[in-house]
Amino acid sequence: MKKVGRFIIAWSLTLILAFGLLPGGITAFAAGNEPVPGDIVILYTNDVHCGVDQKITDEVVTNIGYAGVAAYKKAMEELVGDNFVTLADAGDAVQGDAIGTLSQGQYLVDIINKVGYDVFVPGNHEFDYGMDRMLELMKNLKAKVVSSNFTDLKAGKLVYDPYTMISYGEGDKAVKVAYVGITTPESFTKSTPAYFQDASGKFIYGFKEGDKGQELYRAVQTAVDAAKTAGADYIVAIGHLGIDSQSSPWCSTDVIANTTGINVFIDGHSHSTVPGDAVKNKSGENVLLTQTGTKLASIGRMVIKADGEITTELINGYKGQDKETADFIANIEKDFSDDLAAKVGKTEVELTINDPNTGKRIVRSAETNLGDLAADAYRFVLGNGKSGADSGPADIAFVNGGGVRASIDAGDITFGEVISVHPFNNVGCVVEATGQEILDALEMAARVTPDENGGFLQVSGLTYTIDTNVKSSVVVDDKKNFVEISGARRVKDVKVGNETIDAKKTYTLASHNYMLLDGGDGINMFRDNKIVVQPVLLDNQILISYIQDELKGTVGKEYSDPYGQGRVKVEKATAAFADTANHWAAKSVGFVVEKGLFSGTTQDTFSPNAAMTRGMLVTVLYRLEGSPQGATKSFADVKADKYYANAVAWAAEKGVVTGTGGGFLPENNISREQLAAILYRYAAPQQSTGDLTKYPDSGAVSTWAADAMKWAVGSGLLSGDTSGKLNPAGNATRAEVATILERFVSSRN
Repeated sequence: MKKVGRFIIAWSLTLILAFGLLPGGITAFAAGNEPVPGDIVILYTNDVHCGVDQKITDEVVTNIGYAGVAAYKKAMEELVGDNFVTLADAGDAVQGDAIGTLSQGQYLVDIINKVGYDVFVPGNHEFDYGMDRMLELMKNLKAKVVSSNFTDLKAGKLVYDPYTMISYGEGDKAVKVAYVGITTPESFTKSTPAYFQDASGKFIYGFKEGDKGQELYRAVQTAVDAAKTAGADYIVAIGHLGIDSQSSPWCSTDVIANTTGINVFIDGHSHSTVPGDAVKNKSGENVLLTQTGTKLASIGRMVIKADGEITTELINGYKGQDKETADFIANIEKDFSDDLAAKVGKTEVELTINDPNTGKRIVRSAETNLGDLAADAYRFVLGNGKSGADSGPADIAFVNGGGVRASIDAGDITFGEVISVHPFNNVGCVVEATGQEILDALEMAARVTPDENGGFLQVSGLTYTIDTNVKSSVVVDDKKNFVEISGARRVKDVKVGNETIDAKKTYTLASHNYMLLDGGDGINMFRDNKIVVQPVLLDNQILISYIQDELKGTVGKEYSDPYGQGRVKVEKATAAFADTANHWAAKSVGFVVEKGLFSGTTQDTFSPNAAMTRGMLVTVLYRLEGSPQGATKSFADVKADKYYANAVAWAAEKGVVTGTGGGFLPENNISREQLAAILYRYAAPQQSTGDLTKYPDSGAVSTWAADAMKWAVGSGLLSGDTSGKLNPAGNATRAEVATILERFVSSRN
């Protein structure tokens, strides 16, 4: 049997991957390579987050739904045979919307069983209903649950088998595929830390998180070696790890780079869309990495051919629906549909978690009006814990941006919408906290701003400024819990009411058990504090009570500004954009803005650290070309009223980008190596030179991007990031693109 090291990856086809142009039904490496009888078909999903239903927008299927997964699975079984199809999930299925919250995950388990999943790997949000409930839900799954690193520390053993082996075919000709599970150690802080501890606060569950990633790598390697010894022909890792740099050293790319023997890595956690990237393992061999995004926007399909070729693709826009599964889901939803539709209030303004100018989520990096509303609810509904004349709102309230999950349109507010905002069933409480503890919490929460952080604090009763020019000096432990501040602070001008916060004074602080009692998001400085209001009301009940009782049923114009009421600010500067003052890319930002290639995300901000999307990049190149008119070529997922529509048409017509199946994926973030590849095609250089080996992660550069990256490095356009690495799979930021464009334009003059 040929191993995955014998990938057949034609250069002419890898350009498809380089440009991310992978609409439904097109493979990452071999267009039109439909499975045939005898092929092994592995279907996979990740981060469904209760997205159970098919959704259609402008006649395009944007979410396939579980009935679609069931239909596609049956179609593949008819094509290659029942015993040659496996369906796997990489975690975060049971939480994210009312259907999960109201059943504490059981409805999702029922649906997963109905669809017919074979393998399941727990993600961090599988733990959100508590450890006992998590273990019960996993027991109720018919799929085989695997995790090579989730450990019962008291028993000194893994909670689940590290891998499961599935044989395809009969007798001596059977092919054995081992599925190795990996659960993110970020579960400690991206679920509820207390769930992994005993009553005394001692951790009794772990994820092999220690030794700066090495413990995890060893656990995975042990599982891989054991599977090979047991006769596995192929090793498919299914990890809920992700590729975001904040997840390092536990990213899927980290695991690949520090292990051998994995053939394919099905990933989750970062909600990334990765049709298939070739990532180098510890021995320099290619490992195929793939991830489907979130909420069933895609189904992943891997095919292992009889000759050993492995291909992956993302199935988008699939319209098929299995009627039996659809009816099953509809019957579940019928049980609580009336409750969800119940009106609990109304709002005169849209309450948002997104930037209205870009549509991108900002609640985890900046103030929003819904963040203000949620924080106000905690402060006023829970109160200060006193009685009589001294009673009133708490001094301060915090709510983590990751706990504010969905926007609310202007008009009637339903119970279902509130559940979507607060699906976790966190319980509100109030503690006494010193000013110093509050300052430390703000610093911890702002340590990566303006990058996203689920622990970013929306506030009430307090205002503060984050100076992103100051490098964070927060120190965290091996579970990413707060330890100390070792240097300068980036949080400034903190005021409670109209008074500067007093580090020695005691304040009443309202929030929920996740943060105040359990140390969620690593904000652990309040865990032993005096509780003045015991946990009673759920987070969604608190929001409803505030709207109905404090606001008399209507959210009014005081919440009209989508960017909030000025409680959280970035320090203003004299530069054209406040958030580029003293930024390393300030000169380049000024250049591209002056040339008319870029504009700000708002009048006062450039958002240098925000990710660049494919539509944005093509628009910049279109402006550089002089915005020529008349191009008519386009793609099914590019709407005529979008700002990038003309740019995409021009780029497609000139061959700067190509698409298959009618798709372009304009809203997808673009990686650094994808940026290099697109610019490479635009520039059409005569040769590709440049030494990548001087970078410690040169082996992580995908095969399809190698020439483009060599050209970009050799031309002086691209260099290492702040850590000296190429970081090829990392998102290209607006600042990085501005810098590369300045260098590129200057080199042509």
